[in-house]
Amino acid sequence: MIRVGDVKIGGDAPVSVQSMTNTKTEDREATITQINALEDAGCEIVRVAVPNKESAMMLGKIKSQINIPLIADIQFDYRLAVMAVKEGADGIRINPGNIGGKEKAAKIAKEVQNSGVSIRIGVNSGSLEKDILEKHGGPTPRALVESALKWVRFFEDANFYNMKLALKAPDVLTTIEAYRLAAKKIKYPFHLGVTEAGTIFPGLIKSSLGIGILLNEGIGDTIRVSLTADPVFEVRAGYEILKGLKLRSRGVDIISCPGCGRCEIDLIGIANEVEKRLAKIKKSIKVAVMGCIVNGPGEAKEADIGIAGGKKKGLLFKKGMVIRNLNEEEMVEVLVREVKGMVGED
Repeated sequence: MIRVGDVKIGGDAPVSVQSMTNTKTEDREATITQINALEDAGCEIVRVAVPNKESAMMLGKIKSQINIPLIADIQFDYRLAVMAVKEGADGIRINPGNIGGKEKAAKIAKEVQNSGVSIRIGVNSGSLEKDILEKHGGPTPRALVESALKWVRFFEDANFYNMKLALKAPDVLTTIEAYRLAAKKIKYPFHLGVTEAGTIFPGLIKSSLGIGILLNEGIGDTIRVSLTADPVFEVRAGYEILKGLKLRSRGVDIISCPGCGRCEIDLIGIANEVEKRLAKIKKSIKVAVMGCIVNGPGEAKEADIGIAGGKKKGLLFKKGMVIRNLNEEEMVEVLVREVKGMVGED
């Protein structure tokens, strides 16, 4: 197990949810605003890009105004990693394939040696070392693992052990197999993700498959769902994956049917509005939005509370027991009010 700031990763610690800002890090206010939004969504570790000295020098000021560990994402220039440590970053993410070789990596190892700062070795299929690519004929799972092992041994030889590993590819099957192979040879914590997964729809599917399959096999200690979207969606998606596997429980778990010809209410509109109105609730609760009585209290009996539609009206139920009748136009308001009352939020 390692620590990133005050967050434990690995061992018996819960799988943590990470994200990364898409603001210019040197724009302090914009970056802090986005991190605050990520915190509200449940983000437990946040990463920021550090492409230049200006962004590296801003890390301390950003860290002083946020409440979660801050990771500096370093590419190409090892000197930025050294600066990030001095500015108080809780962790460094380096890409061994582009950091400039062992001599420059050694300078990073020396800087972090007694700092308490952790390192994520982020092996990426798009930036593997040329000799490894030539040996394996491309960015194969075994190529990713060979690169990871090489750098694990390098840092161990430098007497540095406060690290975690990521072996990412845009291809789901390559990612899964790389982590499976690595898990047999590496005992450090794993950061899971499918890199460059895409926009919301394909990105969610690829990430859910890659991350979900590995977590279900007991592989993985912290996750980041990579999406071309507002990073808040990454955090929400991360928790949905963990909730689906019963690894974490945070926020509202919406249970809703797809609707059919029996439905006589605006099921899609109601479900979306309920989800939106309850998005900031942190306590765990199951809320059902069902289109008809067939999918009502019976099939949603495990829900803490829910509604089942009728003809322009419906039933409010708790734990499978019908509480009262509702007109369609009052369903959302009543359900939201009842849920907030149950979790003790106004």
